[in-house]
Amino acid sequence: MDLQVDIVSDVICPWCYIGKRRFERALDGLGERHRVAVTWRPFQLNPDMPADGMARAAYLEAKFGGGERAREIYARIEEAGAGEGIAFDFARIKRTPNTVQAHRLIRLGQKLDKQDAVVEALFLGYFTEGANIGDDATLVALAERAGVGLRDAERYLAGDEDRELVLGEDDAARRMGIHGVPCFVFERQYAISGAQDPAVLVDAVERVAELSTPQAASA
Repeated sequence: MDLQVDIVSDVICPWCYIGKRRFERALDGLGERHRVAVTWRPFQLNPDMPADGMARAAYLEAKFGGGERAREIYARIEEAGAGEGIAFDFARIKRTPNTVQAHRLIRLGQKLDKQDAVVEALFLGYFTEGANIGDDATLVALAERAGVGLRDAERYLAGDEDRELVLGEDDAARRMGIHGVPCFVFERQYAISGAQDPAVLVDAVERVAELSTPQAASA
């Protein structure tokens, strides 16, 4: 039986991208010992962001008090990312988006068994290419890169399918006490926050798998 891991994340969270890489390394470390089923769950770092986003300079001023402070913070993130093979290029980002449409696209990816490819395309596009992932045309292009049919992505994003579901899951995460991402939720019972080292994630999977055995449940 697969062990369920829900990864609560936002596609504009650089530590979520780093966390993805570290979780992938953890899965490699587990080898054949455990089968893990992953579902990406939505979280909005900026739930009040206007639908069309805002200029990056204005966002950095509001969040960090200006570009200089942001550069200091991002320098540390770039160093951590380089250790995971991620070439962050924050200077290319010109707009901070509302991420509801991006989260909907991830949900479409789940339906088409292309969830991980969609998540990867969104992270890569935003953080290394400066793609405006609040723009539907950009999202369609990234979806096509992930193997989603162009017309399927266009039709889905033009409607409202799964919008309330995405917003509901975002709200549910906050009511569960999740205020920072990434957050890894194992078997919908045990949670670990942050872009943890692979060894920590491996240990978490091992422990939860042990607790989930029929013997442990009966005890």
